Formats: sequence, structure tokens, C-alpha cells
Amino acid sequence: MSALGLTAVLGGCGLTGGSGDEVTLKLVAADYGDSPANSSQKYWDKLVKAYESEHPGVTVDVSVYSWTDVDAEVKKMVDAGEAPDLAQIGAYADYAAKDLLYQADDLLSIPVQADIVSQLAEAGQVDGVQYGIPFASSTRLLFYNKTLFEKAGLTAPKTWKQLAADAGVLKAQGVKYPYALPLGPEEAQAETMQWLLSGGGGYTDADLGTYSIDSTENVDTFDWLKNDLVGKGLTGPVAPGELNRADAFSAFAAGDVGMLNGHPSLMQMAEKKGVKYGMVPMPGVEGPTKMSMGVADWMMAFKQNGHAEQVGEFLDFVYDKDNVLDFSREYDLLPVTNSASGAMAEAKEDADLKPFLEQLSASELYPVGRTSWAAVSADVKKRIGKTVSAGGSPSAILGQLQSTATRVENAE
Repeated sequence: MSALGLTAVLGGCGLTGGSGDEVTLKLVAADYGDSPANSSQKYWDKLVKAYESEHPGVTVDVSVYSWTDVDAEVKKMVDAGEAPDLAQIGAYADYAAKDLLYQADDLLSIPVQADIVSQLAEAGQVDGVQYGIPFASSTRLLFYNKTLFEKAGLTAPKTWKQLAADAGVLKAQGVKYPYALPLGPEEAQAETMQWLLSGGGGYTDADLGTYSIDSTENVDTFDWLKNDLVGKGLTGPVAPGELNRADAFSAFAAGDVGMLNGHPSLMQMAEKKGVKYGMVPMPGVEGPTKMSMGVADWMMAFKQNGHAEQVGEFLDFVYDKDNVLDFSREYDLLPVTNSASGAMAEAKEDADLKPFLEQLSASELYPVGRTSWAAVSADVKKRIGKTVSAGGSPSAILGQLQSTATRVENAE
């Protein structure tokens, strides 16, 4: 799955130059649609048609793969010496570390580069140089079932203590998942990060620039989850380590979940099933969490085939305000440019996304600029569910994750 945790579909290969001034750019992109009717291929086909009509001599060949396949497909192409010109996928740092990518400075015009949301642009940097260009972003909020809360006489929680108390009341009323805690392998790194931030910690120490997975704050957070939430039977019949995000979302849309962390796509799922929901910032120890989790997917350009000028001109078109808005609205995602974000904040049609948009400026992203992050994330998905199991030790397991992070980081 992508960093955004959404669905997807795609195929593709490298760039070829034609005779004379004819140039074909190859783009491999991920599919954010959940059916053929709204496949990202349709978005790209429309955008490319408009671009080519204004740029004779340039053809853009777009192949769209599912999120299950797209990263592997791009890797396969690169390994075969047939890198695409552009790839819109989940991670860029490995390719940047191998000096395979253009710098954003080599591609984007100054106005477009300045328009990228600053913390997203910074997350696209390796050693202070931007290689990853954010393409889509999202934040997380705590969703709660309004019908269940009103029936129980509850209000949305602002602190962990209130969250646990609300979950206890919901359990007493027979709610299947008072709080759904998806720490299964599909997207455990996301739920984990949201809780770490709400406890004042995180994956890394901003001051030291190192991983801090086994920090005191993080251990305290998972001790609380284990003892005050999971240990009291407030997370439902499926063990958190076996509950995946997609299943938790489906259970919420079925009316079986009192609370869970969710991104914008959950709104459509709930509305289609007639579930009334509310959304609030993630509760923290003493009040709403000040730092939300942000996620982004990335656009990058490979140097192998050249054509930096044509690639840059196409990207300037891709990041035009109206094009960014069209994509964001089609897939319930947040714009990655300031101009589109401003337009969305003022538009009535985007009112449902505004709470997520407000969280973006105070969000923290995965440490995607570290080439070690892929291995660390995989280890989190594998181990983190055990921290809250009956025999699990948060301190010991977070220590094991820290050891993995340190070892991989030192090997880079």
C-alpha cells in the first residue's frame, strides 16, 4: 500500500526519444481509484491530452499500476536499465541515494517550486537537497460514530483518559470495536506513528537527527495502550496485531466501531453506508495532539534518459493549481501546493476536507528522506502488534525496533 494507505493500479517502462524534436516521456503512476470507473488512468489521460495539445512534439506515455505493484514495477524497470522518465510512487530516497534522480531545482520553475507546501518539500529532501516532489498528501483525524456516541451520552474525547472512558461505555453498550487499533501488517506504521506523536514522541528525535523508537515517551505510550486500552478489552474481538487498517475501516463503515484514526477516504466509505460520523484531532495525554501525522506520495524524475527540460515543463503543468485541485477532489486528498490549498480552504465544495487541511501545517511525516526507512517501516509492521499482546513487552520490542533502525542506518 502507499504511504497514504489508499487503493491503486499501473504498468509502464522507460523514456524514448523520437527523431528530430519529437520526445516521448514515460510516466509510471499509482492508481488512487477504487474501481475502473475512477481509475487514475482516466485522470492522467485527460491531463496528458490537454498538455500534448499545447506542446506539439512531446508525447507523454502514462502507465498506471496498483499500489500493490507500482513500486516493484519501477524497481524492475530501473534494475533492467529501463528507468521511466517519471515515477509517481511511495518512496524516492533509495533512488536519490544512488544518484539516479534529478534534483527538483533542475526541473521545476521557481514559481512552481515555491508553491509546494514547505513541510512536504522538506520531507522530499536528502541531505538538504530535494529529489522527491510531493504529489498527494493527507493527514489523520480521530473518527467517531455519532449515533453510537449520542446513544451512550458521550462527547468526542480530547485526552487518552477520556478516550478510554468513552471506549469503556461503548463496550458496556455492546459496541463490537469501542476503539479499533489496527496494528496489523498492512499499515501498522501509520497507527503507530499517530500514537507516538500523541504521546509526545515519534520515530525520530528532531534535535539529534536520529531514530528514537525506544524513547521514554514512546515506551510510556505503548505501556498505556497495552494496559489501559487493549488489556481492558476496549479494542474489539480481533487482536490489534492481526487487525489491518482496511478491515478496521470496513468495520467502521458497517457501524461496528466507536472510534478509530482515519484519513479522508473513510468519509466516503461511511457516507455510502449511512454512518454518521464526527472528526476531531487525535487525543493526547493532556489534550488534543498538537502534532498530527501527515503522509505523502512522491513524484520523481530519473536522469537516465535525459530530457530534463521536457520533464520540467510537463511537471510545471502537472502542478498547476487547477490540475492539483482536480486530482485532490477526485480522490479526497489534500493539495500539495499552497495555491491549491488556499483555494480548497475557501471553497464550499471542499468543506469536508477542511479539517484535514487544517492539520497539514502542523503535521509530521514519516522519515522518508532516510534510505533506512523502508527497512524500519517493514520491521514496525512485523513487530509492533506484539507490544500490546498479553505476553508482549513494549520496552523490549521497541528496543528491538531501535536496534534494527540503528543497524540499518549505520549500514547506509
